Amino acid sequence: MTPMLFDDLERDEGLRLRAYQDTVGRWTIGYGHAEGVVAGEVWSLQEAQTTLNKDVGRVVTQLDHALAWWRTLDDVRQDALAEMGFNMGVATLLTFTHALKYLESGDWANASAAFLLSKWAGQVGRRAQRLAFMVRHGARSPS
Repeated sequence: MTPMLFDDLERDEGLRLRAYQDTVGRWTIGYGHAEGVVAGEVWSLQEAQTTLNKDVGRVVTQLDHALAWWRTLDDVRQDALAEMGFNMGVATLLTFTHALKYLESGDWANASAAFLLSKWAGQVGRRAQRLAFMVRHGARSPS
């Protein structure tokens, strides 16, 4: 993982210091944190940043256990996979079996295409486009 992963997550998740209901009705706060959040909860910036670090650490640990090969990817592709795991949850990411097989074998074009053909890509729009670009090219998207 690179420090840019945190920049990407901060941009894509946005920061809210007051609890809000996300698009599926879950109470969420900080940078997309939903675990144990209750209506009316308020955080400081420090709490949001500390929780983001913990949440990313949890995702990375889950990826380490589920996809032993993911650490063989270059940093940009690792960041893309970690951000996907953060956004949709690692359990959901693991259902992308075709995309992950392509990714593991280094077939970047088909991995990228498989991610873009998903319901998730339709839900997150430009974010999916950026992450698919990272998977395909091993570089951050210019947009």
